[in-house]
Amino acid sequence: MEALKSIIGKVASGATLSREESAFAFDGVMSGRASPSQIGGLLMGLRVRGETVEEITGAASAMRKRMPSVEAGCDPIYIASTNDTSLCAVNVWTCASFIVAGAGVAVAKHTNCAASLGSGNTADVLARIGVKIDLEPDAVMRCVRDAGIGFTFASARYPAMQRVAQIRTALGTHTIFNLIGPLSNPARLKRQIVGVCSREWIQPLAYVLKNLGAESVWVVHGSGGLDDITLAEPTFVSALEAGTVRTFEVRPEEAGFPRGLSKALDSGDPDNLAMQSILDGAPGRIRDASLFTAAAALIVAGRASTLQEGVAIGRESLDSGAAAARLKHLIAVSNA
Repeated sequence: MEALKSIIGKVASGATLSREESAFAFDGVMSGRASPSQIGGLLMGLRVRGETVEEITGAASAMRKRMPSVEAGCDPIYIASTNDTSLCAVNVWTCASFIVAGAGVAVAKHTNCAASLGSGNTADVLARIGVKIDLEPDAVMRCVRDAGIGFTFASARYPAMQRVAQIRTALGTHTIFNLIGPLSNPARLKRQIVGVCSREWIQPLAYVLKNLGAESVWVVHGSGGLDDITLAEPTFVSALEAGTVRTFEVRPEEAGFPRGLSKALDSGDPDNLAMQSILDGAPGRIRDASLFTAAAALIVAGRASTLQEGVAIGRESLDSGAAAARLKHLIAVSNA
């Protein structure tokens, strides 16, 4: 692929790619036309120089074309982080997803990795609780329609992601794939809340999602390098609202929670089964963190106008048993 060689050379020189050039390069990566050395060179060149909005948009567009489009039959929201891990033993993003689903907002979560990344990895959490995770996209969307929530794991099912999984593992660092994974949901969602591990990415990813057709978005980063909405310090947000991106901060006090140390979120449960107790109503800071995240998601979904209103809706989802019921229903539907 002479054209791909030229694009890699352009990246190596420090020049930026157009959206079309990036889409062409990543179509080559995911189609199998690019060699492992070319893929590694492209990923690291972009990583060292820093990816642009146009490059991320092009790469995400190429990935979307390689994934089968599915129809959810509803208007779900996406809730996750680019790292798909949490700062504690319970994945707060996953807990928040069930809280939102229990509040009547369908959730279609998508991640580009189904291999274990650590104790907070979504796939590990769900599999240990009994959710069947190796589903075809249409089966995932059936979960969304019937249980109100579904999870897609790209590298477990899509050949496009399998081709680069080993190379990403060998590189051992974040690449553009960490950024475009949440942008490539096969349900083509219009509403998303995404956590990123660096503040520099909140505004660019909001613009990328706007380019990809999203309508309501929060991209968040917690102080201290967290890809979570944090209870410890301010969380930085870039929101896409009515076609405009604005950046601001939110604090736990706005949601009605006192500030607390991040380490207080460690559940001490190495098997991740503490998530079940949270959904069953157990009090504590993990519950608060999950409610905080769910409240933000409910704003994005248009169900709440303030964080405090979102927390109130989330508490009702937990206290009524609706959130726990969504998990039980998902287990049943996914294994059917």
